[in-house]
Amino acid sequence: MVYSHSGQIRRFTIGRFRTPDSAKQTSGRGLTAADARRKAIVLRSRIEEGEDIAAEKAAAKAEEKAARAALAAKAEQDRRKTQFTLQALLDAYVDHLRNAGKPSADGVARTIKRALSTPFPKLANTPADEVSVEAVMPVFHRLTKAGKFREAEKLRAYLRAAYTAARKARTDAAMHAFTGFQIRYNPLDELSVTRPKEAAQEAATAAKERKWALSEAQLAAYWNRISALPAPHGAMLRFHLLTGGQRVEQLSRLTASDYDPDAKTVTLYDTKGRRQVAHEHIVPLLPEAEKALADMRGPNGPYLFTLSGGKEGAVYHTIRDAILQVAKDMVAAGEIDRTFTPGILRKTVETRLAAIGVPKEIRGRLQSHGIGGVQDKHYDAHDYDQEKRNALRRLRQICEGKTGTVVHMRREAS
Repeated sequence: MVYSHSGQIRRFTIGRFRTPDSAKQTSGRGLTAADARRKAIVLRSRIEEGEDIAAEKAAAKAEEKAARAALAAKAEQDRRKTQFTLQALLDAYVDHLRNAGKPSADGVARTIKRALSTPFPKLANTPADEVSVEAVMPVFHRLTKAGKFREAEKLRAYLRAAYTAARKARTDAAMHAFTGFQIRYNPLDELSVTRPKEAAQEAATAAKERKWALSEAQLAAYWNRISALPAPHGAMLRFHLLTGGQRVEQLSRLTASDYDPDAKTVTLYDTKGRRQVAHEHIVPLLPEAEKALADMRGPNGPYLFTLSGGKEGAVYHTIRDAILQVAKDMVAAGEIDRTFTPGILRKTVETRLAAIGVPKEIRGRLQSHGIGGVQDKHYDAHDYDQEKRNALRRLRQICEGKTGTVVHMRREAS
């Protein structure tokens, strides 16, 4: 129907036409001519009373559309709240570490589960973009009250790193796993873990303890003991020491394809730090190390640093327990005053080589640390095989108590 309102012509559709025959057969949608006339009479009376029925219909449609949009937005918001939670963000961060080949990923996942996910499920299920410093403080209060300051510090680092990664997803296409979180800023930037004086002193003491290294005599005593141990445990400990105390996580990944019998080397893949691509760390093998390697190898699989004949690599706690048993025997025999770990042996190698004059750069090359500078990455193409091999020979001499004499150069008078 056509009508006029405020001097403007309006057109209004009364409804869809339905024939009398179809009206008899079904009660479906549409109006017969008689229905339309009756409805037109009602609409005309409303128009005469001043109503703008076309505008009202348009407004009703707009309101209905807005209501549908609001429902859709609410559904999307609810979906985001259940999908993009703090737990989901932390899971994405752990997956990001795994995809980057970081050996620390499993440890990060365990810390998150132990310190946050299990004791604080409500917080874990909070939308990631609604988390605040105040919301996470109970987690850190619980840890610090229990004296677990180191775990609190690690958890803080993981949380902040996860939010930083999600924030970067807005501008870094490679961070697509974090896109759905829509994090625009890091809400935990101000989160801190401050140690009280007593805890700080304990941390300083622990740091000093971690820096402790075996003396030459103690290292020689350790070597004498592991030399007498049968394979495969003895071979595992000998290989670990004679390769320079390499990181156990990297040794455990060694397979037959990483061994070059002609060059007498093994290649480790170092993913430590912020490396996106693993650094190939080539370690020379002394004859005794090659023999230890042969004693560990077996028909069960490709792994070289193994106690299972190659079926799987020896993991950290396995070599830690083996070293601990030797260390306990040394304590009982009065050869040393405390037990030690694979990490202490790694520091011992560095310390003892430094003491006999092996240059810092060569020690770093041997243990794959301190070589991330511009010169090392882009300019220095030397493989340092001979230098590393000589350093390992010097280490072998220390183990036998044959260190030789170190000559210190005297500074010239000016």
